Amino acid sequence: MKLIIRLLFLVSFTSFSQVGGESVYNFLNVPTSARQAALGGKVITLLDDVNQPLWNPASINVELDNQFAVNYLNFLTDIGYASVSYAHMINRNFGTLHGGITYANFGEFIEANETGEEIGTFKAYDIALSLGYAYQVPFSNISIGASAKFVNSVIQDFSSIGVVADFGIVYENEYKPYVFSLAARNVGYQITTFDGTKEKVPIEILFGASYRLENVPVRWYLTVDNLQKWNVAEPNPSNSVTDINGTVIPEDISFLNNAIRHMVVGAEFFPEGGFNLRLGYNFRRAKELQLDGVRTFAGFSAGFGLKMNRIKLNYAFTKYHPADNTSTFSLQIDLNKR
Repeated sequence: MKLIIRLLFLVSFTSFSQVGGESVYNFLNVPTSARQAALGGKVITLLDDVNQPLWNPASINVELDNQFAVNYLNFLTDIGYASVSYAHMINRNFGTLHGGITYANFGEFIEANETGEEIGTFKAYDIALSLGYAYQVPFSNISIGASAKFVNSVIQDFSSIGVVADFGIVYENEYKPYVFSLAARNVGYQITTFDGTKEKVPIEILFGASYRLENVPVRWYLTVDNLQKWNVAEPNPSNSVTDINGTVIPEDISFLNNAIRHMVVGAEFFPEGGFNLRLGYNFRRAKELQLDGVRTFAGFSAGFGLKMNRIKLNYAFTKYHPADNTSTFSLQIDLNKR
């Protein structure tokens, strides 16, 4: 356990952020699970969801045995994301393994030569294969987990291959209403490049907590993301001003304004019931996609879940901009024989 903790702190002090498209393989940080998306897109304390190990391998546990899920995200500009998750308990002594596939299809593009003549079409896609395992520390309420991901990104005839890993720690006491977790995601490197230039991988360190109210059927979620980089704020052009000389003055982002952009909050109503309602709010997304004088509801997400015997259906609606929104669909099946 000391090794995992040291590794998490080492990553936090030696790595730099990849927010805002500053790295390769950014599709790894797009939530493809409807439950995850509805709660704001960054939750790492879901211990009863077979999709969660794609974000936090420490959430792998025996209760996920033989759980299977398939997810689809209709992203902006008709970009399609899909993912598959499955967990299988090898035996009581060894524990449970989790496997997952994440796929992003960016569609078909027109190919043209240097003179602008169209000569055909080409496609672009990303895919990641993952395998994870978690270990319950004896005589404690702590689980530690790790997963390895093989990543392949293709644009026309160019491709890049990378290997990254996720690490996580979860504290859960079944007699307490709260769960805490720390995760370091996408720690690794690019093996082969598109054009000979090495790019950063999208490392992200997150702290998460959830709390189940005692007399009200609500569970709250809080995530503090991008702990590896303090300044994540980018000025919103909609908030710039022009002085009397015609000079455009960009938005001045305060200490508190930057701090709140690290936070994502969510709430799940009737979390143990057959029907769930979910709400989420991503402060950074809201700040950077807002428009002056227009109520865009950017950063807001909502969804629901419906459980029918061994099948769970989940849906999420995520607000980005007045011009476009996203919908996420998830189907989870319990394959255990009754």
